[in-house]
Amino acid sequence: MLSARFTMKTMAMRTRRLSRNFSKVPAPPMVYISGEEMTRYCMELILDQWIKPRIDISQWEFYDLSCKARDDTEDKVLHDAVDAGKRICAIFKEPSVTPTEIQKDLMGLKKAWGSPNGAMRRGWNGITISRDTIHIEGMELGYAKPVYFERHAVGGEYSAGWAQVGSGSLKTIFEDGTGSSTVVDERTLTGEVNMAVTYHNPLDNVCDLAHHFFSRCLADGITPYVVTKKTVFKWQEGFWVIMKEVFDQHYKQKYIEKGLLGECGELQHLISDAATMQIIRWTDGGFGMAAHNYDGDMLTDEIAQVHRSPGFITSNLLGKTEEGKVIKEFEASHGTVADMWEAHKRGEETSLNPLGMVEALFGAMNHSAILSGGDATKKSMFHFTDGLRSIIHAKMVAGEGTRDLCGPEGLTTEQFVETVAKAMDETMPIKEKKTLKAFEDVSKVDMEALKAMFDHLDTDNNGSIDFEEFSKGLRKLGVHPKKLGF
Repeated sequence: MLSARFTMKTMAMRTRRLSRNFSKVPAPPMVYISGEEMTRYCMELILDQWIKPRIDISQWEFYDLSCKARDDTEDKVLHDAVDAGKRICAIFKEPSVTPTEIQKDLMGLKKAWGSPNGAMRRGWNGITISRDTIHIEGMELGYAKPVYFERHAVGGEYSAGWAQVGSGSLKTIFEDGTGSSTVVDERTLTGEVNMAVTYHNPLDNVCDLAHHFFSRCLADGITPYVVTKKTVFKWQEGFWVIMKEVFDQHYKQKYIEKGLLGECGELQHLISDAATMQIIRWTDGGFGMAAHNYDGDMLTDEIAQVHRSPGFITSNLLGKTEEGKVIKEFEASHGTVADMWEAHKRGEETSLNPLGMVEALFGAMNHSAILSGGDATKKSMFHFTDGLRSIIHAKMVAGEGTRDLCGPEGLTTEQFVETVAKAMDETMPIKEKKTLKAFEDVSKVDMEALKAMFDHLDTDNNGSIDFEEFSKGLRKLGVHPKKLGF
């Protein structure tokens, strides 16, 4: 039904927008989590100049995880973002700040809110954080070929309980809920100052991690390694055992057939100490590693340094809903670049390379298109992200990148975003629907005559026009569509 409030002025306004929206790619639902400081500022530029002119993001859900927003909502915004991620399953997150006590006082916060990442990983049943090298054709970075890394997304020191205690007895007891208990550890503390720490490593999802790691390494010709310190930390043996069982049962023969295991023909284990050395030595790339949460965090920082900077490393969380649906959250592996933000606030030039964040955004957009189930949507979204990636890479290779790549002559943060936007106008122009120009100037429309026409069609005077009234009106005016006969 055509409502009476749907006036010609409304039509003209929508038509004007349609001239820009006509060629937009409709983006499926996605969760967009904004963060803080320099990275937030840069992503706002990118959204306004690269994304919004060509992508209809009206179905995206936005959540502000700035310290102020978390404080104002008593962290409800974080819980809302986690719930949205469970529902939509495709998430992009900007780097965020976890405030220290000093920052709490400086910002006037009620409390020093904890890291949102732990809540997200728990809420999305996090399995692994995939951190892979980003490569640009025509530019030498650190590794010649891709390096893949799986960091167990849960457990370890990050969720530890702790207390500072004095001398005495310390006992760790596990109770299974039926009244049965097991003493995990018991020791005597003799020092006057001791830090007691308790944490655990869940192993239920390591099988999922293994399948994810081995399947993608196999597909891309990557040789896999499992990294632990199990020779000293005996409790890490279980991680290795599960990984090897999955590999031997499901993947070993396929790796042998592709020649990815070398002469030994077996999945190799690396002690974490050795892994730190090989990461520096194996600059040809073509290898993958899987490790516990903390080891994975440290080792991927080392990979980032070998491969130029954290801006050239992805950070993608894989989780799943209670029903088994895959959840993917994409973010950059670096922080908010606070020092550059302070320089920006002082009015100084900055030069932030946004590649890591943009790759994360592309990943989330592509995953949302896959989840939509529509081949046309997926094709359009992948065409857009592939095209924009090519433009970004081409500018960097041509010496029109940020200063981390191009030296002092490189572009500022704003200049790089503008340069890519101009290139998009040349290679990805926004189409105009020329036939709609007649409706662009509302001042030339006789609104009184238009209202009289509407009233003439609205025969029952109920303020709306149904199909029958619309059909009769067009026939009376002699502008109704006619069948073609031969």
